[in-house]
Amino acid sequence: MILRTLKSNRSINLLLFPLIGIAFWLKSLLHPFSYQFFAGENDNVLFASINNITENLPFVQVVLSLVMVILIAVIVQVVNDRFSFIRVRTKLPATLFIVIVSGFTQLHTLHPVFLAAIFLLLAIYSLFDTFEKTKPYPNIFNAGFLVGVGTLFYFNLVVLLPAFFIGITVLTKENRWRGFIILLIGFFGPFIFAFTYAILTEQTLEMLKTFEENIVTPVNHFRANIPLHGLLSVLILITLTSSIKILQQYDSKKVSTRKYFTFFLMLFLFSMLSFAFIPATSQEMLVIVAIPLTYLISNFFVFMKSRFWSEFLFILLLAIVIFMQFSDKFILNG
Repeated sequence: MILRTLKSNRSINLLLFPLIGIAFWLKSLLHPFSYQFFAGENDNVLFASINNITENLPFVQVVLSLVMVILIAVIVQVVNDRFSFIRVRTKLPATLFIVIVSGFTQLHTLHPVFLAAIFLLLAIYSLFDTFEKTKPYPNIFNAGFLVGVGTLFYFNLVVLLPAFFIGITVLTKENRWRGFIILLIGFFGPFIFAFTYAILTEQTLEMLKTFEENIVTPVNHFRANIPLHGLLSVLILITLTSSIKILQQYDSKKVSTRKYFTFFLMLFLFSMLSFAFIPATSQEMLVIVAIPLTYLISNFFVFMKSRFWSEFLFILLLAIVIFMQFSDKFILNG
């Protein structure tokens, strides 16, 4: 019954998912905290000034994180509505994104990954808008530029750039070098502005040091967070089930839908590779991973015929996310 209500297309659901976000953020709003950044993580070019303004205002940081998560959920919904890769009118993607991210309770405060996720979704929108366009170059440039801006907030977003190269090949008829070069020009555009500013203010070495720290600093928030292991286990179970479902549907889906989900697969794979190959990647990347997972799992819940099992799996996910709100004592020290 819960899932049936949430996956409907009723306008009231546009009010429901922000309320769900507020409910899950309530504990953090009552007991605000700041994120424990590693060296350089809060010094990314476009995030440093925001952090300097809010670093002694934990309540403001928590509120900003909630506002950004709700905004990301809105964009998640807009992207689905615009490109209709879930071929049923539903407001579930926005709600499901809120539910998934609400389980990452240590991120219920300001972190640059939320700003990066906003620009990533705008880049996805631009890339998807290239489908069947004869001259997609402005959209390709915009996609690269938006990923570049997002990277200046959260540097590890750079790992997703190869997914956009593949996306150009999958979504457009532009298989020549021109599309790839335009994407790179767009991506490096924000970096040119950033380095110009750094040179003029004699901060070039500090900027390069920040980029280095965001790659090589060993960080692992997973090891001691036993409750997070439980949430990730449930997400893995639902993701595997959702993957089987979409494979069964693959041949019957429209060409555009198959291409969109192929790109989401690339986003997911490169996000997961960052956990293995970039020492500084940790729990914050789960916010990025949640974007392709939201669409995949939404597709599963919308088209699953068994009402019992769909409701059961959704309630299981909801239950573990609720548990995460009160799981602090199960997180080990060190």
